[in-house]
Amino acid sequence: MSDTLILNGSNLTLEDLNDVVYRGRKVQIDPDVIPRVKAARQVLFDLAATGQPVYGLNHGVGWNKDREFSQDFFEQYNRNLINSHSLGIAPYCSVEEVRAMLCIRLNTALCGCTGISLNILEMYQEFLNRGIHPRVLRRGAVGEGDVSTLPLIGQTIIGEGEVEYHGKIVPSIEALRAEGIEPAILGPKDGLSIASSNAQGESLVVMLVKETEEIIKLSNVIYCMGLEGLNGGLQPLGEAVNAKRGLPGQMRCAADCRRYLQGSYLEQPDPKRALQDPLCYRCGAAINGSVVDALEFVKQYLELQINRTDDNPCILVEENNTSVSPNFETTTLALGVDMLAAALCHMSQAITNRLIKIVAPVFTGLPRFLTPHEVKTIAYSTMQKTFASLHAENRWLANVTTLDMVPIAGGIEDHASGLPLAAMRTLQIVDNLRYMLGMEAMHAAQATDMRGDIALGKVTGPVKAKFRQVIPYLDKDRNLSLDIEAAYQCIRSGELLKALEEADR
Repeated sequence: MSDTLILNGSNLTLEDLNDVVYRGRKVQIDPDVIPRVKAARQVLFDLAATGQPVYGLNHGVGWNKDREFSQDFFEQYNRNLINSHSLGIAPYCSVEEVRAMLCIRLNTALCGCTGISLNILEMYQEFLNRGIHPRVLRRGAVGEGDVSTLPLIGQTIIGEGEVEYHGKIVPSIEALRAEGIEPAILGPKDGLSIASSNAQGESLVVMLVKETEEIIKLSNVIYCMGLEGLNGGLQPLGEAVNAKRGLPGQMRCAADCRRYLQGSYLEQPDPKRALQDPLCYRCGAAINGSVVDALEFVKQYLELQINRTDDNPCILVEENNTSVSPNFETTTLALGVDMLAAALCHMSQAITNRLIKIVAPVFTGLPRFLTPHEVKTIAYSTMQKTFASLHAENRWLANVTTLDMVPIAGGIEDHASGLPLAAMRTLQIVDNLRYMLGMEAMHAAQATDMRGDIALGKVTGPVKAKFRQVIPYLDKDRNLSLDIEAAYQCIRSGELLKALEEADR
């Protein structure tokens, strides 16, 4: 990772963005794009001088697009726009989400189609580099330009609102003074440029991509642990058979699982092993592969969007004019997020079915509910209600979000993508899966322990050993809600993922 990320509006990668969001990498506006930014600004001044009607410049926005105002009202109108559009609802976005918003909006504005003042873009840069994080409410945007939540960033730019600064919540003016930054004076179209982009919805998808990538890795390795607990067959993970199908995600997950299980006792023949396992085990890698394929679609369109303008109106510098624009429309990405939610729900279904099968002697040859003592110890029987309830919640959360919209703004705004809500709901599915994977790991570890001195895989062995540092063998009944929470925290904290990655080097 180099010291500073140069932003130019065209080649921001998700990897670079994650460096900024999670690791505090500093950013710098590419000097080569500054003339483009200034040229777009000049187009606005030229149009204002001629009195030509332009949405958000000398005319209002939304239903107020027919309201005209004069040049001497620019600063007040833009301040009014920021204030009137600050409409979010709790809870607040995380610092990481806000950093993603700042970086995405800065990059898309550098495309040169916005007309925002360079001074304000430099404030986005300084906010990121100096750790000034506006307090942005998370709910309230419909995904057609996040105009009810992003204005809270505008509040802090003009010295109002609150920010998170050095770990404390303070008035923005206090942080600005501490850093020697003057509050911005808003000019033509600045308010609309701050408020109208999809940066909040996209920031949530950035979080979703990262967390889904992690959950796929963990699901693969915990599935492999469960396969060892089942004494399952490895043929469905074979390279040749998966290549015949040719699905990229399926092949990738099967390859990961083969690597995780290198050296496992499952590589040796066993006459007691079933010819074919239940589909939740036989197709476990293929189901996770579907999540990979859905995620790749989301990543493709997310990376495209964070490197393109989504402004309306769109400034066409080469024509010295503006155009009414549909570029804030983000339904393709929102549909991808809904698809990813459905794919994750298939993962949830497979986990649920595996947890039901691994406590059944007919499939494992082990005691019912993996009890160490028949009759005396109840073990994992009632946990089925817990993971079944989470799976039911996941099915509800996976309902299509992009179709939930009513016409607003006097019927002018009669479509919306629902991207922020789609991302928030899918993030909740991912979090529920952390609990479910924790429970699957509990069962898998118990089952492999009950098989005695067996060789575990190159990766499954160290991952199980790490897990056993947190969750001991169930030798008698205890409060399993504590175990479930501890297993969840082991996954949520990244401890188990770290053990996986260290073993997989």
